[in-house]
This record gives sequence, C-alpha cells and structure tokens, in this order.
Amino acid sequence: MIRHVVMWELNDAAQAQAFCGVMSECRSLVAGMRGFELATRCADLPASVDVCLIATFDDAHALRAYQNHPVHLAVSQRLAPMRRQRHVLDFEVNTGAAP
Repeated sequence: MIRHVVMWELNDAAQAQAFCGVMSECRSLVAGMRGFELATRCADLPASVDVCLIATFDDAHALRAYQNHPVHLAVSQRLAPMRRQRHVLDFEVNTGAAP
C-alpha cells in the first residue's frame, strides 16, 4: 500500500475549511483508493501547516491514476491561488510483519 500525505500552508488560514470543501471532491476518484482524510489545524495546538491530506492507495499505479485524474487536476488548479506552500510525502506502508 502507498500512503500519500500532502500538507498545505495557505495564504489565509481562515480559508482552510473552504479549501477542504473543494479538496473533498477528490474523495473516491479511482479504484484502489482505500482512504481519504482531510484535517485542518487546531487553534490551540502547534502546527506549521493549515491543511493536511492523508490518502491510502493499493499501489503506485492507483496513486498515479488519482494524480492524473481530470477531477484531481481541476481541483488542484482551483486551489493553487489559495496556497502558499505545498509539501508531499508518498511512502510504502508495510502491511505485513511487525516493525
């Protein structure tokens, strides 16, 4: 499995909920997407980003299908003006043996 983590620093942190509303259009876009979780920073907890996405895919093929899906590409274009910074980490999840 592949975990896809994306974190955004927005130009205006007050737009985090609106950002998530648009981003949620990408939920369940492709076969092989197993999880899709959006979170916004909590006012009383330390954070260096405003919005975080954690998505899980069966494999790299499903992740690429998501990244190249027309809805995902359109959502990314719509959200681009709202964001100041974007950070991404994709990694394999070991679903077998214990750590």
